[in-house]
Amino acid sequence: MAVYASILVSDAGPIARVTLNRPDKRNPIGPATCGELSHAFAELKARPEVRVVVLTGAGGSFTAGNDLADFVSSVEGADARPADQDAPVTRFQRAVLRARPLLVAAVDGPAVGIGATLLLHCDLVYATARSYLQTPFVDLGLVPEFASSLLLPQRVGPQRAAELLLFGDRIPAQRAHELGLVNAVLPDADTLREHVDTRVAALLAKPAGALALTRNLLRGYPDERINERSALESTHFTERLASPEAMAIMRSFLKR
Repeated sequence: MAVYASILVSDAGPIARVTLNRPDKRNPIGPATCGELSHAFAELKARPEVRVVVLTGAGGSFTAGNDLADFVSSVEGADARPADQDAPVTRFQRAVLRARPLLVAAVDGPAVGIGATLLLHCDLVYATARSYLQTPFVDLGLVPEFASSLLLPQRVGPQRAAELLLFGDRIPAQRAHELGLVNAVLPDADTLREHVDTRVAALLAKPAGALALTRNLLRGYPDERINERSALESTHFTERLASPEAMAIMRSFLKR
């Protein structure tokens, strides 16, 4: 496996662990990290022995989401915009959607923005009691992304999805479990890791072909509705990102 600057990738036979590794910044998922993640996912997909990928974050955070400083610089500079087909975030989203191994998220701490919407694309999600999900897109003058405006209403119902996406409040892990967004809530990080290891071992004990096919049936991929919604969201996201409203909010946030 390649060596990366902002993520760690380790594997032990059929299990690979991808760790977001910028704990000083609460593991933001900016363009550089998206590029590394898309590359890592492509490498793992090409290795048939890897059957499960565990996604986690270092230092007591899953991820604080996109780095607002990256957003501001992308508008002020000449960086690729989120709607560009070759933009790092677009390549990352495609890599997740096309992932062959099962995706298991081990969430300890905040999962914000794209960190929360990423969980909608994982097969299983486990979290510590102190964790929370948050989708603060509207508060930043933006719109949801990663097909969350399609998947979240399917998962929790239209009214609950509207409440989560319009208000952008924190969703404690226990509430996320009640909504069906998290499979189980564990007391602490050590217990989380033990639980994930146990569940992954149980998965690997299943007949591989039947497990893979059942997973594909559950996901319904490739699903053009997801691709179309994600592309539409990206278009609106890019427009909003460059809007005076969003830029004023993000610059104010960065000054604080």
